[in-house]
Amino acid sequence: MVDVIAMLFRFIPVWLLSISGFLIASPIYAQTPLTAATTKLPQGARYSLLIEDAASQQNTLELNTNLYYPPASTQKILTALAAKLELGDKFRFHTDLMRSGQDWIIRFSGDPTLTTADLTTLLKAIKARSGGRIEGDLWLDNSVFSGYERAVGWPWDILGVCYSAPASAINLDGNCIQASIYTEPQGKTRVYVPEHYPVHVQSQAISVTQSEQESLLCDLELTATPENHYTLDGCLALRDKPLPLKFAVQDTGIYTQRVVYRLLSQLNIELKGKIKVGKANTKQAQKIASHHSQPLPVLLKTMLQESDNLIADTLTKALGHRFYSQPGSFTNGTQAIKQIFYSRTGISLEDTQLADGSGLSRNNRMRPQVMLETLRYLYQHEAELGLIAMLPSAGESGTLQYRRSMRAPQISGQIKAKSGSLYGTYNMAGFVMDENQRPKTLFVQFVTDYFPPKPNPEMAVEPPIIQFETQLYQELIQFNRLASKPN
Repeated sequence: MVDVIAMLFRFIPVWLLSISGFLIASPIYAQTPLTAATTKLPQGARYSLLIEDAASQQNTLELNTNLYYPPASTQKILTALAAKLELGDKFRFHTDLMRSGQDWIIRFSGDPTLTTADLTTLLKAIKARSGGRIEGDLWLDNSVFSGYERAVGWPWDILGVCYSAPASAINLDGNCIQASIYTEPQGKTRVYVPEHYPVHVQSQAISVTQSEQESLLCDLELTATPENHYTLDGCLALRDKPLPLKFAVQDTGIYTQRVVYRLLSQLNIELKGKIKVGKANTKQAQKIASHHSQPLPVLLKTMLQESDNLIADTLTKALGHRFYSQPGSFTNGTQAIKQIFYSRTGISLEDTQLADGSGLSRNNRMRPQVMLETLRYLYQHEAELGLIAMLPSAGESGTLQYRRSMRAPQISGQIKAKSGSLYGTYNMAGFVMDENQRPKTLFVQFVTDYFPPKPNPEMAVEPPIIQFETQLYQELIQFNRLASKPN
């Protein structure tokens, strides 16, 4: 009997409905089954698909929903919701300039958008109030956060690049250094770093031809030390233009300390003491000036549109700081997210493994049903939350603007969702919109253990994941339209 049913499902294309645990065919979608898209995935890949009508909450499709998957950057949806509920729209990061006796204090709060220009403005206030002379020390107070600046589960080999920059109380210019590397004759390379960056970079990489690179099986490698020293090794194929590089700051305290020394010199401010990093005594301190970040909705839109890891992780630590009234950390921040979810939404994250707020950690694990419940809450409370409106739009904005699977005209503008990618993982969670740009269908796509065969360089074939996503989204939109038509 089981074989007969399996044969029927194999040869009859159906739209599958999950009712009381059984898979039932729906004649509405008999010619274009979403499940057919999964045949594009390579053998061994794990995947889950969850599709639900937004208004009725009727599950249209459930595939492999009880397994755990790395959420990757789709996890930022949870971080955004927790921040909205706990911190509120008026929340801003504050960087305060204070004076305590002969000492001056810059009290940082983890602002992920703080720039050197913002810091310069605060230092100018010192000059205006002190006559250009600091008799004591200048403190860089980083006590608002504690613990690791990189979450458990962040791979060691990506810690030198900007998308995994440390989430610190002291963040400056995104904790990111812009540089470039040039190939030169006789197998040499040279690296260029603008002089205002207080870091040391050297290149030991060699320049080779394309064929030499393939035969040597080498690539460009980066090694970073805690002192913000960087070494490039390996090889780089000859190129006419420089290759842009982005290095993540390794020690934010040392880096900002050196930047401030340079700024003091430029502003002709004399410092009698030292620049110290740590917890300053602010009990008798007087606030002189303050810099404020943009309000929370602006930060969240940037985080969701650009998949900004630094904003996500500093907000996570800020949640821990606010919720537990103690220095924020990845540990209390992720625990705060779980508590906020349960108390404010009724969604349990008890068995969800959270190591950070960005989704960058390989230790994060989530069941697709949890993501669907979160999307459902967003849909039901969009009037007060406004989070769906912040999501990237397929083929139009944010990380989905140039996504290859969303370039087709029939897909562009029809989906608002958050993507998530890690090594071997390709996720998407969001909404298919109706003709009035209102959410009609909720969907969760989790794909992991995706390791396709090496492609033939002589054949122009779309990668399997692109084929899968393109077909999936086209079928989703088609079903959305059919379901919207009156009977």
